[in-house]
Amino acid sequence: MHSSAKIAALPIVLAMAAWAHPALQFALRDTEGIAHSPNEWAQARAVVLYFVTTDCPLSNGYAPEMNRIEQAYAPRGVFFYAVQGDTTIPDEEVRRHAREFGYRFPALLDPRQVLAGHTGATVTPEAVVLSREGAVLYLGRIDNKVEDFGKTRVEATEFDLRDALDAVLAGRPVAHPRTRALGCSITSIGANGH
Repeated sequence: MHSSAKIAALPIVLAMAAWAHPALQFALRDTEGIAHSPNEWAQARAVVLYFVTTDCPLSNGYAPEMNRIEQAYAPRGVFFYAVQGDTTIPDEEVRRHAREFGYRFPALLDPRQVLAGHTGATVTPEAVVLSREGAVLYLGRIDNKVEDFGKTRVEATEFDLRDALDAVLAGRPVAHPRTRALGCSITSIGANGH
C-alpha cells in the first residue's frame, strides 16, 4: 500500500477504533449535588478513581494516603474522585462519610456502577488511573501497606499508584498496570447496572 493510501485509510481506521471502543460516558452527582462527567477531563493529564465505601475499615484507613496523593499530583494536572462502591448506602451517609474523612476530591454516587463496570474495580479501596479519554492505565492497590487480610506493614515499601502516575505523567507505559487490591467486595447489581 502506498503512503498516500495509508494516510487516506487512517481516518477510517480511527473511526472504526472509536466505534469498537466507545468513549466512557456518564453523568454522576457528587455528595454535594454537583454533576460530573468525562467532559471535565479535557485538560487532565490523568484521572484517578478511588473506589471506597463508608463501612470498610481498609478503605477508611487509606483516606489520609488518598488525600496525600491528591495533594501531590493534583498540581501536576491529575484529577481525583472517590467513587462510592456500595449502592445500598443512603446518599446522606455517603455525604457525612466524605466530610468526616476529609476527602479533598469529589465523592461520586454511582448507583448503576457505571465506573466499576468500566474499570473492572472489584474491591474498596481500589485505585484506577484513567487517560482523559477513559482508557484504564492502572487498576489495583494504592500501595503494599496491606499485605494480606490481617497482615499489614508499619510503612509501605511499594507505591503502586504513585509509580503508575509517575509513569503516565512522564509519557511511559505503566510497568505494572494491574496489581492485586485487598479490601471489601464491591457488590455488583445485575450486570453492573446494564
